[in-house]
Amino acid sequence: MSKQRRLSKIFAKDGKSVTLALDGYFFSTKTAGIDNTIKKMPELAANGLDCALITYGMARNYADAFNDVSIVLRVDSTVNVYDNSVPDTQQVFGAEEALKMGADGMVCMTFPGAFNEEKTHAMTARLVKQAEQWNMPFIVESLPYGYAVTSPESNEAKVIADSARIAVELGADIIKTRFSGTPDDYLIVEASMVPVLALGGPKTDTLSYFKFVEHCMKMGAKGVAVGRNITQDPNPVAMVAGLNAIIHLGASPEEAFCALSK
Repeated sequence: MSKQRRLSKIFAKDGKSVTLALDGYFFSTKTAGIDNTIKKMPELAANGLDCALITYGMARNYADAFNDVSIVLRVDSTVNVYDNSVPDTQQVFGAEEALKMGADGMVCMTFPGAFNEEKTHAMTARLVKQAEQWNMPFIVESLPYGYAVTSPESNEAKVIADSARIAVELGADIIKTRFSGTPDDYLIVEASMVPVLALGGPKTDTLSYFKFVEHCMKMGAKGVAVGRNITQDPNPVAMVAGLNAIIHLGASPEEAFCALSK
C-alpha cells in the first residue's frame, strides 16, 4: 500500500483530522475514561472521528472497535509509568507490529534539548527507516526539553517550531506537538512543512478547549490529536462531534459548544 493511501485514512478528504489519543497507558496511570471511550468507537466514528492513536494491547483486545477509523500504533513508552512527567522513553514496537495489525502509521516522541535528546533522535531515525521501507506514515511528537512544560521556553512558539523542524529533518511525515496559544504559533506550522496536529493539552472546560482548537486551526494546524479532553469528558461522543464541527465544518467554538446540549 502506498504512503499516500495510508495518509488519506489518517486525514479526511479536506486534509484535516480529528485524532483521538488513546495511548495514555504507555505513559501514565491516569487513564480514566479510555476503555469506556473505546467502547463508543462506532459512535465516535459516526460523529467525525478520523483516527485513533492506540497501543499494541488495544489492537489485540479491541480489534473490532477500530473497524471504522484509521489507527496509528504508538511504538514508544515511558520508562517509569508512575512518574507522570515521562522522564524518559524507550522503543517497544516497530513497523512489523504496525503492519501485522493493519495500522496506517506509527507514532513516537522525541525531545530536542532534553538530556536524552541523542537517544530519542536515534530512535526516531531508526523508526523513520522502517516506515520508509514499508510506505508507512510516521508521526513524530516532538516536544522541546521533554514531555512536560517545565519552563517558559518549553512552551514558547519559536522553541516549539525549532523542535518540530528537527523532527521533520529526521523524516517525520506528520508533526504532533503543543501549541503555545499565542499569535506566534504560526511559526510552528511554518517551520514544519508537513501537516501538524495540535497536542490535546491539559483537561480544561469545553468552551475554552474549543477556543484553543479554533486558534490552532487559524494558525495552520491540520487538526488535533487529543486524549483527556475527550476520554475524561462525560460525553466523549459529543466532544468529538464538537471538534468535527470546528475542524471539518468551520463552526465557531460557540456554535460547536451550543450544539452539545441539543
